[in-house]
Amino acid sequence: MSRVGRLPVTIPAGVDVRIDGNLVEVKGPKGMLKREMHPDIGIARQDASLVVTRPSDEKQHRALHGLTRALLQNMVTGVTNGFSRNLELVGVGYRAAKQGDKLVLTVGYAHPVEIDPGENLSIEVPAPNRISINGIDKERVGALAAKIRAVRKPEPYKGKGIKYDDEIIRRKVGKAGVKGKK
Repeated sequence: MSRVGRLPVTIPAGVDVRIDGNLVEVKGPKGMLKREMHPDIGIARQDASLVVTRPSDEKQHRALHGLTRALLQNMVTGVTNGFSRNLELVGVGYRAAKQGDKLVLTVGYAHPVEIDPGENLSIEVPAPNRISINGIDKERVGALAAKIRAVRKPEPYKGKGIKYDDEIIRRKVGKAGVKGKK
């Protein structure tokens, strides 16, 4: 039995969960999320929790069991607390600014890079070298953070670029003054 899949997902007060076949809809104080789950995996509500079951011990069903439970947990957490991802800009002259809803990055290119967050996501710029992405869908928050990071990935020599706030950049040693061979 899957260690993740067998745990029930507790539904906090103020969160409404509707299950219609393999379509799950979760409403909470921060918004609403809807997701279609795999038809083989069973989702049932028991008191104030959701229980995920699988029909057999096949490899695919075992994999989907834990995945479905994790997706449900992320939906419930998203509509109650939300998710955030923080990025940091490292480099001389690298800065971020907000223009309306868009994020404008100046990261060493000949032109500024504009990124539109889309709906249900918000971008905050608490400092010129810090970016915070907030939203209720964990998948979309992470995808937007990865998209922003991909504009200028951190390089291993000086560490310049856009990195996650908790990311550790493995540094390389630059060219050493190697003496010529005789």
